[in-house]
Amino acid sequence: MSVYLQVENLTKSFGADVLFQNISLGVDEGEKIGLIAKNGTGKSTLLSILAGVDSQDSGTVIYRNNLRVGYLPQTPSFDGSKTVIDACLHGDDKMSQAVRQYEDALAGDDAEAVTAAIQAMDNASAWDYEDRFKQVLSMLKIDDFNQPVATLSGGQIKRVALAQLLISEPQLLILDEPTNHLDIDMIEWLEKYLKRSTMALLMVTHDRYFLDNICNRIIEMDDRQIYTYDGNYNYYLEKRAERIETQNAQVDRARNLLRTELDWMRRQPQARAHKARYRIDAFYDLQDRARVRRDDSEVELNVNSTYIGNKIFTAHGVSKRFGDKVILNGLDYTFARYEKLGIVGDNGVGKSTFIKLLLGKLAPDEGSFEIGETVRFGYYSQEGISFPEDKKVIDAVRDIAEEVYFDERTHYTAMQFLNLFLFNARDQQKPIAKLSGGERRRLYLATVLITKPNFLILDEPTNDLDITTLGILEDYLAKFKGCVIVVSHDRFFMDRTVDHTWVFQGGGLIKDFPGNYSEYRAWKDYHDQEQAAQAKAAPKPKQQQQWSNRDTSNKLTYKEKRELEQLTAELEQLTAERAELDALFASGDTIADIATRAARYEQVKAAIDEKELRWLELSEKE
Repeated sequence: MSVYLQVENLTKSFGADVLFQNISLGVDEGEKIGLIAKNGTGKSTLLSILAGVDSQDSGTVIYRNNLRVGYLPQTPSFDGSKTVIDACLHGDDKMSQAVRQYEDALAGDDAEAVTAAIQAMDNASAWDYEDRFKQVLSMLKIDDFNQPVATLSGGQIKRVALAQLLISEPQLLILDEPTNHLDIDMIEWLEKYLKRSTMALLMVTHDRYFLDNICNRIIEMDDRQIYTYDGNYNYYLEKRAERIETQNAQVDRARNLLRTELDWMRRQPQARAHKARYRIDAFYDLQDRARVRRDDSEVELNVNSTYIGNKIFTAHGVSKRFGDKVILNGLDYTFARYEKLGIVGDNGVGKSTFIKLLLGKLAPDEGSFEIGETVRFGYYSQEGISFPEDKKVIDAVRDIAEEVYFDERTHYTAMQFLNLFLFNARDQQKPIAKLSGGERRRLYLATVLITKPNFLILDEPTNDLDITTLGILEDYLAKFKGCVIVVSHDRFFMDRTVDHTWVFQGGGLIKDFPGNYSEYRAWKDYHDQEQAAQAKAAPKPKQQQQWSNRDTSNKLTYKEKRELEQLTAELEQLTAERAELDALFASGDTIADIATRAARYEQVKAAIDEKELRWLELSEKE
């Protein structure tokens, strides 16, 4: 098996903070590796070093010669003045240049430009490349190739960045949170694509289903070191627990033995020079092993909510649209006490708009929301809070409250409250500019819960949070004595936190399903299979049924023979027409209706491909 990437003794620090030290790892051909660690331990920094975007303090990163590597950063960015096609086909190779030239020419009215573009496509043999380019964009639901990047949403930019990578067909993909800002259908498509692909993969993701279904190796960064597990995410959980149990047992044994050796070292100090040198050396080694401290600190979400009454909210005929796009259409709903609702749907169907209508940030076109008097919302938005970059972490919390009182027995200072969210005294003095993406989200979560809400609304809460914090948040929501609405594309998170699901289907249609996302998906798959089976079993038109009854042998029927003859004649005509167009485009003469001719050329190519497939099918039968 070919080694694609070898990392030896890599070290990276920022000032006094050491992210990782002397770590080594490798990626082989065909491997699919998930990288797991807590927020702030350097996952994204490691990937950016491997991609050549950042530099290490020491150590080596060696790639196989001529290896094609693709890198997706956590937050991709493009020049806003570029179009989608320019962003996707950014390379300087001949095929990328030819396809860009061809698409730009088709979008304009210059006949000479189209002629030159077609010639460039022929010279670069780029027609198949263009087909693959359009196929990838289509699968990623990108239809407007000439749309300016500046007008795209976060999810669309993520899809354009993915398209850019997949079109280039790298041998090794390095992905930093690839599922962030993607809707569930897109995540499931990407999951299947990567699972089938022969590309090697090294990725950071919080999506546990994604990890479990794709990866065949897990690498954990813990205490500045690397631990490797040859299996999927479930296997990693099992073996990690065994590793920690073994380490703890070894530390306990070392501490017990240290007490004995310490007594020996203290006896007759005047004769220490005569003690066995090897035993003295072993004592100091034992002392180091006994001092090992595992960093098992976790976010403590034991903050209580305020009392919530029986009346939560009622939607009375709420409607909302933007132009011709319908978001809600006469929604009537009464939300129950302690209800935990999950909301899913494609990007752009109105999930976040519904939340903003409920919170009064947007006004409905028709209808109204009636909110209970005891309801106190806590809103964790997808966009987060725009903290001043130069503000210290502790000051961001003190701006909300110096003291946090939950009840007579439970109250915290701002510093104590931040400790619950893993911000120690030194971290609290950091400017927010120095926090990682996950640490910023943790701080944001703290500022939401400090207000003691009894109705939590979480819009994409899983983006940038590490897996450990997500598990703690899931446990907290399960015990939360209040109401919850979760908008999320994280299937695992939804399965653990909600008791029923709204599926936004577009056009103002909402399906209320009595279960979590996986239960809804299982029901939908079964329902789709049932519909397909019914359609297959439905009576066929009489004429088709007669022909199917006659076609009992492997030979061509009379009708199929006639079809084969007709296909042969049509293919001859289409091939001749394509040859004429090829000659015309290659002549260099001025063509008045070049745009029409170019469009016809595409139609002829597509018709030949379609008819050749049917001709081959009938020919084999003959």
